[in-house]
Amino acid sequence: MSLKKLIQHCKNGDRKAQEQLYRKYASILFGLCLKYSRNKTEAEDNLHDSFLTIFEKIDQFKFKGSFEGWIKRITVNTVLQKYRKDQYLKLVTENTEEEAEVDYEFADIQLSTLLQYVQELPTKYRLTFNLYVLDGYTHKEISEMLGTSQGTSKSNLSRARMILRERIKKENINIA
Repeated sequence: MSLKKLIQHCKNGDRKAQEQLYRKYASILFGLCLKYSRNKTEAEDNLHDSFLTIFEKIDQFKFKGSFEGWIKRITVNTVLQKYRKDQYLKLVTENTEEEAEVDYEFADIQLSTLLQYVQELPTKYRLTFNLYVLDGYTHKEISEMLGTSQGTSKSNLSRARMILRERIKKENINIA
């Protein structure tokens, strides 16, 4: 069945089509959820919540643009909404003038190791790091998504990088 037909069947509430769609995209979205979650269990919960939202809003997909991009955006927004609701993100006023943004390279570290370290970051730092470094959002976009200031976004990114750098240094892993 073509993707367009599969989506149309999902729009009509076809459970078998929903299952097919889930099987087709679950691994991709689970990887995305892992980036934003503290552990595998939380990522599984976030994946489940994301698919509930996808199936609830699938009528809004108008076959303009990439379906995969659309469901990824819903997944990120679902996860961020959960964190905002649970009040993991608090507005923090920080002096960012003194903190220079340094672009560290983590390319020489195994992805699984880096992902583990990122998952261990405090929530506000993990979310900011993922949105900026891994997903390419700007500080302006991040501040809008997380309900913080751009300065807080920059500060959180700087602190996330500092924590990661210290963790890597502690493990004696050479980075570029």
